[in-house]
Amino acid sequence: MTKIRVSCLAFILGFTMLSLSCKSRDESKKETKEDDISSLLEKRYQKFLEYPIDSTAFPRSYNQATKEIKQVSSKDWTSGFYAGNLWQLYQLTGKDEFKEKAQKWNAFIEKEKFNDGTHDMGFKVYGSFGKGLESIEDSTYNQIILKSAKTLATRFNKKVGSLRSWDFNRDKWEFPVIIDNMLNLELLFEATKMSGDSSYHKMAETHANTTLKNHFRKDNSTWHVVVYDTISGDVKEKITHQGINDDSSWARGQAWAIYGFTMAYRYTNNERFLKQAEATTKFVLEHSNLPEDGIPYWDFDDPDIPDAPRDVSAATVITSALLELYKVTEKEKYIKYVDKVMNTLKSQEYILSAEVSAPFILKHSTGNYPKDDEIDGPIVYADYYFLETLLRKKALQ
Repeated sequence: MTKIRVSCLAFILGFTMLSLSCKSRDESKKETKEDDISSLLEKRYQKFLEYPIDSTAFPRSYNQATKEIKQVSSKDWTSGFYAGNLWQLYQLTGKDEFKEKAQKWNAFIEKEKFNDGTHDMGFKVYGSFGKGLESIEDSTYNQIILKSAKTLATRFNKKVGSLRSWDFNRDKWEFPVIIDNMLNLELLFEATKMSGDSSYHKMAETHANTTLKNHFRKDNSTWHVVVYDTISGDVKEKITHQGINDDSSWARGQAWAIYGFTMAYRYTNNERFLKQAEATTKFVLEHSNLPEDGIPYWDFDDPDIPDAPRDVSAATVITSALLELYKVTEKEKYIKYVDKVMNTLKSQEYILSAEVSAPFILKHSTGNYPKDDEIDGPIVYADYYFLETLLRKKALQ
């Protein structure tokens, strides 16, 4: 919560006197604005408690035009973020209601530990049960994470050296690997820490090395999808599925790369991972199409810029990653970008109004632009990394 500093307090002859305010008018306006935003955020957080519990209706996004919440089942790649948001709200507020509700939503995700048809086990299971373990001790959560890691490991191809991403479009993509998949490695790294079985760690590090070798361009931007030949292990093609074209720089893809390689460095101390995280960060922060307020357009190469949609989710993934990157490098430019973005987001332009009953916080994210899906609206993972940014910033302070 925002702490209001009392700038003047006069003490005369041992008696406490009321002082005339010596704050400037601008300072007073700033404090009023901060109080208003803090109050608005508290109201947004309350909406998470009001959302009804339903094992088939994980909130994914909100359509501001139709006032409809897009709801998905636990098999959707985004299902873990809502429980993760509740756990993070518990950490931020200390209110048991958030913890109790998070535990109920976690229970709906548990069956995903058997789902071998997805690479997104980390997003779903570690984003929910992993966040839970930051707040409570529960050996059942550890076992769920270990079983999930075992299931995810079945998607690893030794010849390619990567975990397979999607299973659809098999007629076109023999073995696709997306940059997003870097974030699922955290589940594997943690599984080794929990079990002592080094195979999970080795698998994750191999995947990261393969991605490092093949996913990045000379300017350190990343392709979205790399398709491999399973017989030779060679790259067949480099394409996009969510960017504007195969050679464009899809904003959230760049964010996944920064976050993923920063996280991989945490577990491996591999300097090449750290170097790539910094190099892609440099690409983003110095890009001529990065807006002054720090919130990227959904794709850095959209020809409609500056009229293209923004993607708040890309911004919050980056801010969370850069706080970890700052801890390693102590480079002030990373903190400056985080502060810029957070100042931008903590405004009525980006926070949903108090009247909206949906369990979301931020507006202006872009999900899948080529499919005209979830454009310029609230999306659950934007909130997840926003809350993670708040917690990581609090930890630094």
